[in-house]
Parts: sequence; structure tokens; C-alpha cells
Amino acid sequence: MQDEVHYKLLNLLEKKPESTQRELADNLGVSVGKINYCLAALIDKGQIKIDNFINSNKKSAYVYLLTPKGLKQKAKVTIRFLERKTQEYEQLQKEIEQLRLEVKRQK
Repeated sequence: MQDEVHYKLLNLLEKKPESTQRELADNLGVSVGKINYCLAALIDKGQIKIDNFINSNKKSAYVYLLTPKGLKQKAKVTIRFLERKTQEYEQLQKEIEQLRLEVKRQK
């Protein structure tokens, strides 16, 4: 699983554990099949567990709960994600500065 999807999925599950797979897929911009695959992988790794609950429509639904192992993994993935985004930000700053210099030279 890519760090960005992994980070965003764990983050969403922590904030809104009662999310449906469709809601998770829509929030992440991926297919329901990919969400199903990712959730199964997280369950196999012991990072989340699933419990049943009764939602307001009197239907049985699932709640996805981060385990202690999942919380540790979320912290690790968050650090990697932040480092990558920081590198991207620094690279963009360099590119912007180069473009500004080009514009000044063309005036």
C-alpha cells in the first residue's frame, strides 16, 4: 500500500471509524475494491479490527478500530508522509524561485 493512501486511510479510520467502504473510497479517490483490499491488508497486519454496530437506520454496520499496532504504524507512516511532502515543498520552492528569476531576466 502506498504511504499516502496508507496514511490517509488510517487517518480517516481514526477520525470516523464508522465510515463505509464507499465513503472511504470517495474520500480517498480510489475504488471500493482497493479500499476492501487495503482494509483486508490492515486487518491481516493487526493494524485495525472490525466490530459490528447498529447504525441509526437500524441496520447492522461495521466500525473500523485502530489497534495499538495500528496507532504505532500510523505514527510511522505520518512521519514518512510528512518527510516526503516536505521534500516536495522544498523542490517546489526551488522551481518557483527559478521561474521568478527567468521572468526577471525576460523583462
